[in-house]
Amino acid sequence: MDRKDNHAIIYDKQVIEFMAVAVEFCSLLEKDVAPKREEWVDKMVKLLPLLYLKAWLLPETVPTFNEELPAFVKEEDYHRVAHTVENVMGDENVYLDVFVEEMRYSDTPVTSFVSEAIADIYQDVRNLVSVYQFELTAQMNDALYVCKVHFFTYWGQKLVNVLRPLHALKSREWTLANEALFNEKEPWD
Repeated sequence: MDRKDNHAIIYDKQVIEFMAVAVEFCSLLEKDVAPKREEWVDKMVKLLPLLYLKAWLLPETVPTFNEELPAFVKEEDYHRVAHTVENVMGDENVYLDVFVEEMRYSDTPVTSFVSEAIADIYQDVRNLVSVYQFELTAQMNDALYVCKVHFFTYWGQKLVNVLRPLHALKSREWTLANEALFNEKEPWD
């Protein structure tokens, strides 16, 4: 791929829009003081669908792999994010997951953790954001390619799976907050 084509892809409108959502997602997870659960869940149920949609819309690219991509997210970063999310979620961190490979061979429910799923998504997304943040133009194409491949093979499914328990939690909060509406006469009567 020549330099002109590479520049057109790495600064494509869809890439810029994905990066805007990705930066917002990473910023929420990197705050020094984690927000309260209600606020955190509210933001996540809005950001995750956008992140998913924008990942689908990323342009096709081919790897050049002139050099190995740096891994910006270290193990301690991953664990810090997972630990923070675990603390925010508390007893709501665990959920039953049916879209995992282990479920094929199990007759009992498989549990997953919101904190691990979010940290897994964060790892791939943050690595791409860092390449752009440090303006590593020569690596942007390959970082974009790797992030998109991982979206299709790994973190895209994680995102969809973790959205379910977050939606359930947000829906419960909404139902409790709007209970009076349900006690009134049906609006269609």
